[in-house]
Amino acid sequence: MGSPSPADGAPMERLARESGGLDVNSGYAYLLWCRDFADTSVVARAGGRLAGFITGYRRPAAPDTLFVWQVAVGPDFRRRGLASRMLGHLTAAACERGVRFVEATVTPGNKASQHLFASFAAANDARITRDVLFSERELGSGHEPEVLHRIGPLARPIAARRGPGVRG
Repeated sequence: MGSPSPADGAPMERLARESGGLDVNSGYAYLLWCRDFADTSVVARAGGRLAGFITGYRRPAAPDTLFVWQVAVGPDFRRRGLASRMLGHLTAAACERGVRFVEATVTPGNKASQHLFASFAAANDARITRDVLFSERELGSGHEPEVLHRIGPLARPIAARRGPGVRG
């Protein structure tokens, strides 16, 4: 596991598209993300290919908060704890730089992400709060509400669920 580079931009876009559940950004956006937010994002590789990624950033108005933008795991690597390990890896590094909270928005229909963040909070003995950040009215076009999951405060060391699967 490590930080993404611009070479990961196109594979990240493909993986986001294959996920079926993410709002896919442009290829250019993923390239910029890999350049400008590499220290708050992570990629996992297996056999020379992208197995998963998490993009995130520190909130400018709350620099002690890491906002997780997207979590994607390739179909061949799901149900192996990869998302949990990536989140643990990313958050551990961010906590070394002063992060105490993790935020992410999750739609009500995204049970996998709800489980990921609830499990992460439990593994780290951290409180999790949930509240609608953006409603269907604000998002428009039949988009489900985005529910803000806020986890913290976090204490070091950060725990991640262990499991078989991808190393990296």
